[in-house]
Amino acid sequence: MRYIAPVIVGRAVRAVTRARGGGSALPGYIVNKMAPGFIKNVVAQFEYGIVFVLGSNGKSTTTHMLTEVLRGHGLTVFTNPSGANLPQGISSALLSEVGVTGKLKADIGILEVDEAFALELSKTLLPSTILMLNVQVDQLYRFFETEVVADMMLDTAAVATQHVISNRDDAYLSKIGEILSKKGAVVPDVTYFGAAPKLVADSAHGLFNAANHREEASTAPIDALAELESWDSTGARIRVGGALADIALPAKGLHYGIDAAAALATAAQVLGTEFDLAKASAAFSSMTPAYGRGELLDFGNEKVEFVMFKNAASLQLNLDALPAAPEQVMVAIDEGTPDVSWLYDIDFAQLDHVDVLTGAKAWQFALRLEHEGIPVGTIEPDLKKAIELMRALPAPATGHKTWVVNYEQMMLARKIIGYGDMEVSF
Repeated sequence: MRYIAPVIVGRAVRAVTRARGGGSALPGYIVNKMAPGFIKNVVAQFEYGIVFVLGSNGKSTTTHMLTEVLRGHGLTVFTNPSGANLPQGISSALLSEVGVTGKLKADIGILEVDEAFALELSKTLLPSTILMLNVQVDQLYRFFETEVVADMMLDTAAVATQHVISNRDDAYLSKIGEILSKKGAVVPDVTYFGAAPKLVADSAHGLFNAANHREEASTAPIDALAELESWDSTGARIRVGGALADIALPAKGLHYGIDAAAALATAAQVLGTEFDLAKASAAFSSMTPAYGRGELLDFGNEKVEFVMFKNAASLQLNLDALPAAPEQVMVAIDEGTPDVSWLYDIDFAQLDHVDVLTGAKAWQFALRLEHEGIPVGTIEPDLKKAIELMRALPAPATGHKTWVVNYEQMMLARKIIGYGDMEVSF
């Protein structure tokens, strides 16, 4: 009964902010002020516990995959939008999953969490399982060194109450088993996922994970519960335990195949004997791309494929996944990418031209393409005008245009072409 007033007020504020197109944090902030123990008491009701998903890249996609696999096993899953990864955002998301008395309607929580706040959040949410995807060069203006981000993840993983699932092929995260062993920790147990060595070797730019310059690389082989064996434009082959599964991927790329392996390894650990690879494969067959990540959306009589990037690794791996140079290309980048110096680390060989370059940092991107010798048709900083320029181009033979966009421009572009929905829980 003590949560009736906070939940009703929070839902009312949530309805108002959504109607106004606002963010998701305010309702949760109000609920936490009215009922300081709201989050802790509610999340304690999850029968299968809480999973934290951490990583420089792939958090939203892997959260989406894991959520759908668990739903395919009959579980009711609570998850959060990627922007709602602080206490107030999580409280806001929880409002849709609880009754007015605070009774939870879900079996498990899958939370995408910002690495900088993960350890602090773990004190309140007490995650049972922590999935660590990768450490890649990202937000150096915020974290300064990749080692800082690695330590944030490793420190958080150590507080998991049951399971840690980590990336065997990451120079930092593959150390978690060794770290916990040295501490004499019995809990959590450690499981790995990864990609077949030949697959990584054949990739034009590998996995683009950050190099570990502070420790010697481990020479001992690490077994992976889930290993990506192959992938193509339509799907992937993943070995889980001793069984092989051919699954459909919601978007193309080596990195999406690895995310799928991570999701399968995590589901197998969380579900234990309840895990069914056939059910997991079926869940992938009907899976849509995560918000803005490989989506193919209607654009008049044509389609637009959104290739979204947040940092060097995501841009490079998404470019590498293109089967050929796109016929019609728009690139959009704005202040959501504060540091553009990393553009000079990117191999743009998959692009033979750019039709329209837009966003507040279009000229900086244009300079980079000039160094690469890639011609640019038009530079139009205004996104709305740039989209109209793309609309005016003849219909592409492939039937779709390719828009390479940073996160902020992706959201604006979706809204401009009629997809104004905000990123919500899966």
